[in-house]
Order: sequence, then structure tokens, then C-alpha cells
Amino acid sequence: MALDDRKSDFTFVGTRPDRPDGLDKVTGRAKFGADAVAPGMLFGAIVRSPHAHARIVKIDTSKAEAMKGVKAVVTRADFATGLTGEFWNVQENVMAGDTALYDGHAVAAVAATSALDARDAAKLIEVEYEVLPHVTDVDKAMAADAPVIRDGTADGSVPEGMHPNVVRYHESGHGDVAAGFAEADLVIEDSFKTEATHQGYIEPHACLASLGADGKGELWCTTQGHWYAQKHCAALLGIETSQLRVTASEIGGGFGGKTTVFIEPVALALSRKANRPVKLVMSRSEVLRATGPTSSTSMDVKIGMKKDGTITAAEGVFRLQGGAFPGAPMEFTAMCAFAPYALENVRQVGYDVIANRPKQAAYRAPGSPMAAFAVESVIDLLCQELDLDPVEVRLKNASKKGTKASYGPRFDDIGLVECLEAARDHPHYSAPLEQGQGRGISCGFWFNHGGETSVSLALSEDGTVQVSVGTPDIGGSRASMALMASETLGIPYENIRVTIADTATLGYNDVSHGSRVTYASGLATIKAAQAAIAEMCKRAAAKWGIPEDAVKWEDGCAVPSGPNAGDFEPLAMADITADMGATGGPISGHFEATPEGAGVSFGVHIVDAQVDPETGKTSIPRYTVIQDAGKAVHPAYVEGQFQGGAAQGIGWALNEEYIYGEDGRLQNAVFLDYRIPVASDLPMIDTVIVEVPNPGHPYGVRGVGETGIVPPLAAIANAVSRAAGVRMHELPMSPPRILAALKADG
Repeated sequence: MALDDRKSDFTFVGTRPDRPDGLDKVTGRAKFGADAVAPGMLFGAIVRSPHAHARIVKIDTSKAEAMKGVKAVVTRADFATGLTGEFWNVQENVMAGDTALYDGHAVAAVAATSALDARDAAKLIEVEYEVLPHVTDVDKAMAADAPVIRDGTADGSVPEGMHPNVVRYHESGHGDVAAGFAEADLVIEDSFKTEATHQGYIEPHACLASLGADGKGELWCTTQGHWYAQKHCAALLGIETSQLRVTASEIGGGFGGKTTVFIEPVALALSRKANRPVKLVMSRSEVLRATGPTSSTSMDVKIGMKKDGTITAAEGVFRLQGGAFPGAPMEFTAMCAFAPYALENVRQVGYDVIANRPKQAAYRAPGSPMAAFAVESVIDLLCQELDLDPVEVRLKNASKKGTKASYGPRFDDIGLVECLEAARDHPHYSAPLEQGQGRGISCGFWFNHGGETSVSLALSEDGTVQVSVGTPDIGGSRASMALMASETLGIPYENIRVTIADTATLGYNDVSHGSRVTYASGLATIKAAQAAIAEMCKRAAAKWGIPEDAVKWEDGCAVPSGPNAGDFEPLAMADITADMGATGGPISGHFEATPEGAGVSFGVHIVDAQVDPETGKTSIPRYTVIQDAGKAVHPAYVEGQFQGGAAQGIGWALNEEYIYGEDGRLQNAVFLDYRIPVASDLPMIDTVIVEVPNPGHPYGVRGVGETGIVPPLAAIANAVSRAAGVRMHELPMSPPRILAALKADG
């Protein structure tokens, strides 16, 4: 039988059924990272460096080991040796070797019979340090007199003459920017900075680990990617990957921050040494000091524009520090910066700079929000100087199908123009502003991702379906997979159960990141369902005594493909599966691939800001998110992703920042001082779902989880700058910064 992958007329996709995990979560039955227990379980605690940069002279664990209830103590000596590349960097972050590289860097760990005993024992571990010079600011880390943090870590891309703290370099673009600037009627060049922010997930990192002397282990953890955890933990412990089974718990927020490992290898090392299971749960202070926030940035952007709003050239330099390890997403920052615009002349440069901070981790669209802040701020300045409408200018220059992206390839079907038209026509854009208010808009871009994916779909005898996926559900993917399976099979959503398989029961799956899950796992679910349909049509053909290609699948039934195939009553799925034991055995479908064609994503945000000139306090009375979803599989979840990105962007733009003292120590390592938005800080956030189908997916799906956090920083900055009457160049725009800007402006 022939199966047409493409579909545009939907029965189940696009509806809003109840979420499958809802009951468990509202009743407290769902099990998160810290909820697992095991007989004989021990509790772990980690000793962390109080210095931003220090050589570890000596670690004395004797007092801790002598304490009653202590069963194991580990240091770097208890991990594998000889690791290189990515594994070495992860290991160096998980447990310091010769040098503590940031405030909060792990240097030792202990397991005891109670959490209190473990914490008390950790205090007995004596560490002798030789304090070294430190640097935490990205610009200062590049200065000629900056202390060298880790010499020899730069790759071959870095231009000669750069400080050793510059470890990677990116340059891309096309055209002649000098000629383009010469054509402009107005050129504006400006500089911007953003401070590091944390993802702010409510659930801290937590795990339960068991590793025996035979090298066989079990790990339960809160993670966005349990195959990633399996691979890295096995490498750091020196065991075979297949001997470690990892199960992902429910996840209480991740947003990119749980795509790597921090405590999981430590818990496994303690378990192996104690020969008992070990639970390890981070405190909030540990989460903020020692897990991965975003990079902080320093950026220079130059854009030329004609009087009619045509952008003639654009250039950007983006400097990102990603902690004491290579990997700041400067290439993403550079490549995303000008992606919303069709430019003949464009150049972008990125620098990856190391500093004495924790190793950065993804936060939704890593690197892109900062770029949008700088670029969209300059576009807003140009619009103000030339007295042009901000939406019309963006429409005039907007990328569309066939546009050569600033970073190289040509775009396929994309929805930026449709998003901008929706913004222009939305009542919010033309609504009157009150005294002291300003309105800002911004475009935003993210690449989206495919990644290694494996899905298995099994049919039960009663005609219901079990789908096993390997991507932890961080945004409603179980509902989306069930909807796509029901759409493909033609059976009710309620007849499908989706579970997150462990690493022993399914092929490798990449991390739930890059807005990939609904696209990639969804595509794999459709393909697996189609494989099951093909087998059911084969069984029906055998029963009817006709060729397999004379049978098609329609509305959950096998039917003759035409009048020449014979006159048979439709054979429902439940009728086929009821007899499958006697007609060839179990029926299932599988699909494994690394799908391409995720389809890039664009969005546009409109924001109103109210600034109190006496206090510098900013409030957000109105917010509208417009974004292309390709096809919204479950619109309520899509709207939630849009609103979540806006809410986190409001926090990033106005309040959230890592504050380091002169001693290089984090000063606001609790939520009381690191202030994320609460309900009273947020407006009702309106959403508009634009649907320009992604040609790379059978149902037109494109990921939506990350793009929503790209426009807020710039849109809010533009609104605040217009409301305050002074351009804001640094995030967050806290009351003291706004007051300082107002004072400097005179």
C-alpha cells in the first residue's frame, strides 16, 4: 500500500484534549527526581570551593571518613582517567581536578546514612587552597592583563594575538558591508551588555544512583536527556555504557538547564564505593552557584538604513563568556542576530571567552535572545531617528522563502512575514498608550533541531496502542505524540498511552532540546504508526485473499482501495488486533533516524511598558506573542510555550542577573535575592498562533519551545527606552540602572 506522508486536513491534531499527566501531577502521584527511594539508601553531600579560582593543594578526608554513619567519600581520584575532549570538560566540571575554577566548584563528596550526617561530614573535609587571580567579566577576561584561567584550551579558529581566555572564534556573512554602509542614509553603531541568568526551574537537580562492583548500575534522575546522562556517566566512571540503565523521572522544569550532568556521576561514584544506593539532591544555592546559567555577553552592533527603511548593511561582534570551559554559544548568537532580515551585506563575529564562573548551559534558544536585544535595539533607534513605523520597517526587510540567511543557507517556507502582518493588524499595536508608557516590538529567530530519535509503537489485542518514546516530556510531548498517533491510526486520543522509555528498552534518543521533540519524535511516531498500519493492511489482505496493495487505511479501518479490490466490510483496528496472535503474531511499528528538515522558527512580540521616573520601577501592562508554529498539534500547549517564553523574558529583561562580588563569589544564590517573576509581576499574555506548515514534517510541525524567549529582551528594552526617553544598553533593566540612565541623560 502507498502511504501519503503529507496531511493538511486533521481530525485529532489541532484539538485540545486533557493532558495525560494531569491527574498524576495534581494529585501528587507523579514521581520527580527527589521522590525515588531504595532499601539501604544513603544520602550524599558535596564539598564546594569557596573561591573563584584556586589551586587545590591538599584534601584531607580522614575526619569525615571516621564519622559515624559515613559510608563513602570521593574526590577526583575516584573517577576515570585519560578522558579527552567533551568528556574531560564534563568531568572537570563535575569534580575539580588540580584547580577549582569557580565559586561552587565541586571538590569532594560524601555519602552517609542520613542527609544531616552527610552535610555534617562534608564540613569535616579539609581542603587546602592556594588562591589564584580570577576574572568574571567577559570584557575583562579578554584584556591583556587578565589572569589566564586554563591555558591551552583554545582551538585552531582563534586569531593570533588573542588572550588565551579566548578559546573559540566564529565569523560568517556575505556581501560587502563597507559598501553597504556607504549606501545608507543613516548608520548607527552601539554597544550592549547582558548579565548571566538562570533557567529558574523549580525542581532542583536530584538523582538516585546504584552502581555495583560488577559495573552494572541504575540511575534515576531528573533530566532532559537520559541517554546523554548514560553516556557521560559511563565515561566518567569508566564503565560500559550498556551496563548503566538510566530512567528519567518527571521533570519539574528544565528549559535547557538539565541537558547535561552535574551530580549524577558523583552519586554513582559514591554508590560504587559504598556498595549501596545513594540519593543526591541539590540545594537552591548549589543550583545557582554550580549548575549552568546562560552566558553573559558584550556586543557591538552596527546597522545602516536608507530613509525609506531599507537596511543596506549590518555588522555585529558578539563576545560571550560561558564559564571556565569552552562552549559559550557565540556561533548561535552570531548566526541568529540578523537572521530575520534579508540583507545583501552582513557580517557577524563571535568570541567564546572563558571566565571564573560555572559552565554555561542552554536556556531555551541559547545565545539568540542576547543577539536580538542588541540588533533589535539598533533597528528601533533607526526607526526613531528616521521617523519610521517599526513593524513596517521589519516587514520591508523581512526574510521569506528563498532569502539567503545571514549565516548561509536559503530559507524554505517560513512565517516571519505572516507574524509581522499579524502584529501590524493586532489591536494591541494600534491601541493608545497612557502617560509614561512606551511600546516595543521585536522579531526573534531560532534554528530548531532534529537529532537522533527512536520510537516504538505496540498494538494491544483490544485495539489500543502503547507508544514508547525516548525524549523526556518537558513541554507536553506525550499529548502531542498521542495526538499524532491517533491522527495517523484513526483511533481516539484516549486509546493511546505514551510512556518515556528508559535507556535499556529503546534505541538512542538525543536530548529534549533544540525544540526538536514534537518535530522529531512526532515524525518518528507517525512513521512507526504507518509501519503498524502497513502490517495491519497486510493482515487484512490475507484475510480477504487480495493483494496487499489493494488495501488502504481509512478512519481506523482497513478497506479495499477501490471497487476492483472487492466488496468487503471495513475491518476495524480492534478486529485485526484481536486475532493477531493467530495471523502472524504481535503487531508493532518502529522508527529510528536522525531526521532533517526541522524548519526554522520566527516570532514577533509586542510589549507595553510603564516606567516610574521617580523609582525606576517598570511594569508590563500588556504583552502579545505572535509566533509561527507550523501546525499547532495541541494549541493549549503551544500557547503555554509562547506565554512561558514571554514570562521568562520579562524576568531576564527587568530583574534577573548573576551578581558577583570583587572576590568572585556569587552574591545572590537564593531566590530571595535572585528574583524570578511571580504572578503579580506579569500581565495577561495574549497569543496568536501563526501556521505556515513546515515542509520537513508530515503534518507541518515546527518546534515552538525556544523562539518564544528570543524577542522579549529586545521588545521590552525598546518599550522601556521609549517610555523612559533614554536608550537602555544593559540587561537587566533594574530600577537602579534605569535611574542611572535617566540621571546620565540629564
